Amino acid sequence: MKKLMIGNEALARGFYEGGIGVVSSYPGTPSTEITEFLSGYRDIYSEWAPNEKVAAEVAFGASLGGKRSVCCMKHVGLNVAADPLFTLSYTGVNAGMVLCVADDPAMHSSQNEQDSRHYAIAAKLPMLEPADSAEAHAFAKASFDLSEQFDTLVLMRICTRIAHSQSIVDMGERADVPDKEYVKTPSKYIMMPAYAKARHPIVEERMAKLAEYAENCPFNRIDAGTDKSLGIITAGTCYQYVKEVFGDKVPVLKLGMVHPLPEKMIRDFAASVDRLVVVEELDGVIESFVKNLGIPVEGKNLFSPIGEYSQAVVAKAFGLPEAAHATPDAVPGRPPMMCAGCPHRGLFYTLSKNKVTVIGDIGCYTLGAVAPLNAVDSVLCMGASVSGLHGFNKARGEASEGKSVAVIGDSTFMHSGVTGLIDIAYNGSNSTVIILDNSITGMTGHQQNPTTGMDIHGDPAGKIDLEALCHAVGIRRVAVVDPYDLAACDKVLKEELAAKEPSVIISRRPCVLLKSVKKNPPEKVNADKCRGCRACMQIGCPAISFKDKKAVIDATLCVGCGVCNQKCAFGAIEA
Repeated sequence: MKKLMIGNEALARGFYEGGIGVVSSYPGTPSTEITEFLSGYRDIYSEWAPNEKVAAEVAFGASLGGKRSVCCMKHVGLNVAADPLFTLSYTGVNAGMVLCVADDPAMHSSQNEQDSRHYAIAAKLPMLEPADSAEAHAFAKASFDLSEQFDTLVLMRICTRIAHSQSIVDMGERADVPDKEYVKTPSKYIMMPAYAKARHPIVEERMAKLAEYAENCPFNRIDAGTDKSLGIITAGTCYQYVKEVFGDKVPVLKLGMVHPLPEKMIRDFAASVDRLVVVEELDGVIESFVKNLGIPVEGKNLFSPIGEYSQAVVAKAFGLPEAAHATPDAVPGRPPMMCAGCPHRGLFYTLSKNKVTVIGDIGCYTLGAVAPLNAVDSVLCMGASVSGLHGFNKARGEASEGKSVAVIGDSTFMHSGVTGLIDIAYNGSNSTVIILDNSITGMTGHQQNPTTGMDIHGDPAGKIDLEALCHAVGIRRVAVVDPYDLAACDKVLKEELAAKEPSVIISRRPCVLLKSVKKNPPEKVNADKCRGCRACMQIGCPAISFKDKKAVIDATLCVGCGVCNQKCAFGAIEA
């Protein structure tokens, strides 16, 4: 049966047809939907793990236990999973195992651009990269056999455009794959030095065999062209751009296995054309490989290592008319901001009003950094707010005492924030950590996490008690506040900043976009009472604007949270 699918759904379907038994992931755009689609197949086990390292280890354990497994994450999540990743290269697998990583060129929803192919090279693991949904489906389905054939973890690399673009997929039946028998093999799976030393030569031998396999594997192919004056080597989404610009005019070596690369295939292709160019987003990984073979090649002299490419970018690089490949005019820009009624708004307004230094974190609440709140001073990576605050306070001593906090979401706190809080308690900095508990993993689209009491299917699950957890790691002062109550936020913040010991504030109110959250009637402005002072604009709510020097509330956006009501000194905002 044929179906139009986004790349992430196609990957999920391919893994399902390939006999997956277990998937464990941490949500991260643009990879999230792979696991969400897999969770729809109730005959396999699916879960959200607390972080990507745990997810990779769960998937390894499932492979060791005999079931084909997958873990999915975005590129920065692979940094978190790097510890097990490198050693998995040594242990190999029992049942097939795949780690799917989604890169984000142009940083649509990420804090950096990162080329995950470097991980494949450094960890000495095979990596596949599909160029559309049909290939995503086919590569995913074949990846388990590849994993078992070469006794290796297989990396599957996609990018934002492949993850979320659509093309036709020809679905098949699920393979009936029996579980692998588990056989205790200390020399293979116990990575203490004596055994690990013996495994390293096996890794090198495997890579040599994979390089030989890459020469004739089903993932790499040559599209013949009529004009031999130019030949292009490319992979992934760049293949689509090249084909849309050149069609069948020029020969194209289309790589689906991007590590290891096929040396002989590349040499033969280069010899068949007059000019050789590599088109690849981000780093010149393929280009460097070709240059190391002593083959004249162009690449990053024509293309930037920054951001996404497009048909127009490719056309321009080759001196072709860009207009013929230009995308439609961009829609008007919309500045990022927290939703109307977002529970984080009141807390960030309070922090801004009190001129507190805020070490921030990754999530919806990162938007507290933008105008008019401008309430965040630093954002590094998942969990870094808590440990970063500890270091900041230790460095500045009394200069920051009572003037700095960390903010972190409930899901991010469980991901990697709790260890920073343990560091604060253990090594004793007078630090105040604010956990923004909105009862969901918000930024990636409302996934459950260990604090929500529900699993990936929405069924009852173990629920972490944040207050008890904070007490258990050594924090004596734990306060809970409703962020819609500005006076209470101000009072609690000042109390905890004044305390002479570590403390935690839990700002607790569920995300206003949750279906279970009841909305109040929208607020409205009494124009006769409005003085045009703009105090209500200080909270940065997108439902509030000004017209004819008076505040106006958009009833289609307002959820009646009442925060703006508390800002108006003249009673002009009425429920």
